Parts: sequence; structure tokens; C-alpha cells
Amino acid sequence: MNQPQASELNPTRDDFAALLEETMGESSLAEGSVIKGKVIAIEKDLAVVDVGLKTEGRVPLKEFSLPGQVSSISVGDDVEVYLERVENALGEAVLSREKARREESWVRLEEKFKKNERCEGVIFNRVKGGFTVDLDGAVAFLPGSQVDIRPVRDIGPLMNTPQPFLILKMDRRRGNIVVSRRSILEEARAEQRNEIVAQLEENQVIEGVVKNITDYGAFIDLGGIDGLLHVTDMAWRRVSHPSEIVNVGDSVKVQIIRINPDTQRISLGIKQLEADPWEGVEAKYPIGNRISGTVTNITDYGAFVELESGVEGLIHVSEMSWTKKNIHPGKIVSTSQEVEVQVLEVDPQKRRISLGLKQIQENPWTAFADSHKSGAEVEGAIRNITEFGLFVGLDGGVDGMVHLSDLDWTRTGEEAIQDFKKGDMVKAVVLEADAEKERISLGIKQLSEDPLKGSGGLKKGTRVTCEITKVTDKGLEVKLSDSDMTTFIRRSDLSRERSEQRPERFAVGEKVDGVITQIDVAARKLTISVKALEIVEEKEAVKQYGSTVSGASLGDILGAALDKAKDGDEDEDAEAEAKPKKAKAKAKSKDDGEDEAAEAEDKPEPKKAKAKAKSKDDGEDEAAEAEDKPEPKKAKSKAKAKAKDDAEAPAEDDGKDAGEADKA
Repeated sequence: MNQPQASELNPTRDDFAALLEETMGESSLAEGSVIKGKVIAIEKDLAVVDVGLKTEGRVPLKEFSLPGQVSSISVGDDVEVYLERVENALGEAVLSREKARREESWVRLEEKFKKNERCEGVIFNRVKGGFTVDLDGAVAFLPGSQVDIRPVRDIGPLMNTPQPFLILKMDRRRGNIVVSRRSILEEARAEQRNEIVAQLEENQVIEGVVKNITDYGAFIDLGGIDGLLHVTDMAWRRVSHPSEIVNVGDSVKVQIIRINPDTQRISLGIKQLEADPWEGVEAKYPIGNRISGTVTNITDYGAFVELESGVEGLIHVSEMSWTKKNIHPGKIVSTSQEVEVQVLEVDPQKRRISLGLKQIQENPWTAFADSHKSGAEVEGAIRNITEFGLFVGLDGGVDGMVHLSDLDWTRTGEEAIQDFKKGDMVKAVVLEADAEKERISLGIKQLSEDPLKGSGGLKKGTRVTCEITKVTDKGLEVKLSDSDMTTFIRRSDLSRERSEQRPERFAVGEKVDGVITQIDVAARKLTISVKALEIVEEKEAVKQYGSTVSGASLGDILGAALDKAKDGDEDEDAEAEAKPKKAKAKAKSKDDGEDEAAEAEDKPEPKKAKAKAKSKDDGEDEAAEAEDKPEPKKAKSKAKAKAKDDAEAPAEDDGKDAGEADKA
């Protein structure tokens, strides 16, 4: 019995090792690990925790409670703490309950994140861009957009209250966790919506509460799910704002118009509960009928007129006035004004009625066309000047247009329009009045006579005389004599010779002759050419007096023609003297017989000799003249000799006639 007692009192080395292993194995004091301890004392705001081996540490009491709650720790409680250091300078262990909880939470949260499960946490602080959430020791970030489905103005009721969250992101190395409360609400809402939508049907009539009002409609709470009541489905009439029909908190009866199974959106309507006023609208408002209505709305393109409750028609801006164009409808009618209109078109499928306001009044275009035929003179003020003409105000508020081409007979439209100013009173002639197209064509130049008609019927090829009014480098501006017509002679038309095509050799006030080569009736323009006149004169001279083939110039031909005309006068005198003698010879031959006949034969000989002598003398004169003149003058001498030979021919003929008379 004494031996066992001796072994217990005097343990061997092996016994001591076993006891040490047993003690150290039960509580591992490895730094950076979570160990168990016991609260042995509470000192003010600290808890003294014994973690074994006579090692104690102090932990703040706030680490033993959740954020915003009071600590419930007491002496003797077993707790898990995180061992940061086994011993500090004071010989105490450095412990942390918060880090221990965080380590436990990270392990647990990672498993829930992988399984996409919910976790519970508490919102305890507001930070930039969101809030901080305590997930049982781990601090997570809650973005402001993930707090609720709709923006939350007051977050107070949600603070320090345990709520479910869904982990969106985890980064253990950075210690970052992002959670969402909105995802939990959307899941719950989706489940609830599915249950509610499954019970709803289209065309079903249910009651709901107005939850919110916007510019385009109102949201109605149907008991867990919202439906949209659009402003166009609130009433058959035009509604400017939903607040005219409903207010927030009102209980309304609506009809389900449409359910979208994909988006689970529900469209509601109130007007569908009432009778459609558009049924039979064609019979109520036949085309051409005149009715009264109230202007309910004015836009840039027209005005809406309510014909009855729920039925509106549109007066387009083009159907408001016969004469006022490009004017805002608000300057013609006003809201709430009673107007009389005419039905122009009815389309029940598109729910449109076209109305006309100007059709109630007399068409001033038709009235003007009936009272002013073509050619009538009118007078009015110039309302506008454009690049293509003038607009003149006429009776009845209509406008007539004077085109540029109808301003002046001789000047261009661009030049003539400079004489007019806005507001000037002008007279014009009605050229055409088209009531259907609402166009009235006027002319100012028609008030005076057409220069082409008053110039004696000028035709192409007519020779005219012009007076030079202006000399330019490109030609001459001229005016026809005894006419107001003006035209322009181009430089190339001033002469046939290129060296004479110089405008500077002419002066203002001089007169030149030319030929009309072209007449543009539409443009009221003449083309005159001096060159063409020279060509015509040359052709006439060549045709009458000779040919230029022989080498003679036009001057030679004209000179010969003048000499021939002079010699022709002398021949006529000689022939006049020969004719009385011839008649006397014939009478004497008849009375005296053969003697007188013989005498008649002898008498022509002296005349013939005399003619030959004269021809000889003239030939000598021509020879002398040919020596003095240039070689081309030969043609002139030939023409002169030919003229003298022609003068001898009558004398010879007289002799022959006398001989024949003697023979008879």
C-alpha cells in the first residue's frame, strides 16, 4: 500500500509529460486563433476573462453586445475570444470578443453566400453613399439604392432593427461585404404579385386605392400589387392632368384593361366602365353639317373643339382662315370660346373628326374671282417684297402676286423691283384669278402698251435705225428710233471687219443702222446686228451688179453700178431723140415710096458712124482713166463700155426697122 502512494507523491518524468500534455491539449494558446475563456470578474466597462494557465485578459463590455444594445454578460459566463497576443508588457493576454465574432461570422457568411441564402443583420450607422450593417460581428456595406424598392426618405424606422439581407459581394482579403435589402423585398413582392396576378383577369372590375399621381397617370394599389391608370383611360373627354379625376387616397373602381404576364404590369381604366360616345358618331355628325362646340385646347397645329362629352374634333390651322396663313391658332380662337364649325371628315376607327372654321365664312378668293375678271384694274398696298415678285393686298383680305417678269416691258425684273417699297400703293391688271389654288396673278407692265406691238410689227430681218444711249466695252446700248424699245448690240455684231468691232469708235447720241436678227417675245428683247446689215447689202449688190468671183471688191462693184446709172441717163436721152426721127421716117416712106425708103437706108449710116466715133472717143477716155486708176478698176471700164454699146443698139434696131419697112 505504501508503494502507490510513493509514486503519486513522486511522479516520474513520464508522468509529468503526460500531465502537461493533457493540460496544454485542452486549451491551445496559439496567437491568432479563437479560444474559450471564462468571465471571472467585471470591472466598470471591462470584463476579465480567464483563458487558462493563469493567463487573463480584459475585454470591453461593448464587444459582448450587438450595436445599439446593452451588454448582458455576467461573471461565470463562458465566452469565445480572439487571442491576439499571449502576453503583453503587463503580463496579460490581449483578447478581442469582436474579432472572435467576426471570424465566426465570416465562416458562416461565406457558406450562405455560396448557397445564396439570406442572413440577418442590423443597420447601425449611416455612411457616404449608404449604411453599415452588423451581420453578427461582420460589418457590411448597404448601398442607398439597395435599401428599398423605392427611395426611402426616412431611414429611422429601419435603424437598429434586425432585418434579412442578401449578400451581393464578399472579399475576405479586403474585408469587404456588400448586402442588399431590396433584393429580399423584390423576391417577396414577386411572390406576392404572382399570387395576385394569378387571381386577376382582363376586363375584371375591381376596387383600388390611389397610391401615387404623376403627369401621365395614377398608380392604383390593388392589394399588394400596383396598376397604372393612364390619363387617356380616365375619361372619354380630354384630361389635362390626372388630378382632375382622382386624388391620392381615393378609393376608385377600375377595370383591368391588360395584364402583361412577362413584366406583370397591369393597365387599368375608368372610362371603360361608361358607354363609348364614339359609337354612331357618323350619324350624329354628317359631313358638311354645321354645329357648335367649345374650344378645349389650343396647340401649334390647331384647336380642339368639344362637340359633346367625350367627343372632340380638331380645327387644323389651315382650316381656320381663308387669308391668315402661318399664324398661331391662339390669335384666332381662345380657350372656352363657343365657335360654329363645319364637319369636314369623320373617322370613327381613329376617333378623329376634322372641323373647319373658315367654311362658315364666305370664300374671299371666290368672291374676288367672280367680281374681277382677267384684264380688270385693281389697286392695293404692297404687303411684301420677295425675290420672285411683289405681294399686293386686295379687297377681301386676299393677296395678289406680281411676278418679276410682269413688272416692266423693257427692264429686267431685278432692276424694276428696286423702284418699289413695302407699303407703296400700286395699280395692276388682273391676269388670272384661281379660287381653288387661292392664287391671283397680277401685272404692272400690262398697264402700258407692249413696245413690240407698238413698234410697227417688227419682224426678223427688218432694217432699223437706233440711237446710241451708252457705250461699253462689250458693245452698245441702243434705243430704237420712234420707239421705247431698248436693246444691246454686242461687240461682235458692230462690223464685219474685226478691226472695226471697236465700241469706242461710236459715241452716245449717234445713230446706227442694223438688222433684227432675233426676237424673244417672252423676254421682250431684240437682237440687232450691224454686221448682218453689211452682209445683206453686199449680197444685194453682188446679185444686182456683179460677182466677187472675178476678184473685184464690193467698192468696185458699187462704183461700176453708179457709173452705169449715170450712162443710163444719157442713153435714155439719145433714145428719146431717135424715136421721133424713126416715126418721121416711117411716115415719109409711106408717102414717097422707094426714094424715101432708100433715103431712110442712107440716114442711119451717119448715126452709126457718129455712134462709133463717140464710142472711140469714150474708149480713149476710159483708157486714160484706167491708167490713172488701180488695176481693179478694169471692171468699172468694162461696165462703162457695155453701157455705151447698149446705147448703140437702138440706133441699129431703128435702121433695121426702116429697111424692113422699105422692103414692105
